Amino acid sequence: MYEIEMDLVADWISIVKEVFRGGGIVLEDGLTTEDVAQIYFLQSLPEEEANALAQETLQKLQDMEQVIQTHLETTIIPDIRQRTSYEGNQFHFSWIFDQGEHIVETHSEYRIPLA
Repeated sequence: MYEIEMDLVADWISIVKEVFRGGGIVLEDGLTTEDVAQIYFLQSLPEEEANALAQETLQKLQDMEQVIQTHLETTIIPDIRQRTSYEGNQFHFSWIFDQGEHIVETHSEYRIPLA
């Protein structure tokens, strides 16, 4: 009935790589998602804390995806329709950082603040 596109981890990793590129650092090909997350947090934290925060962040994004999937038809789609008047059946949820973390449904511009 609905066409859902969502990969919040991939969105976050893409932004992290963009941040590195903006700083003149190109990450090597073949790094895992976990590697990229660890490298990101190692820029400002000791190794043990960076590793823990990397795992926590990736898990948080996966948990958010699950919450969206679980509540999509009962809560999220009705709220999208009420707040944005979007009537389509295609939904693309993306993680973004724009004055804080958000998940945005790109077709309707529905925004879920995470802070």
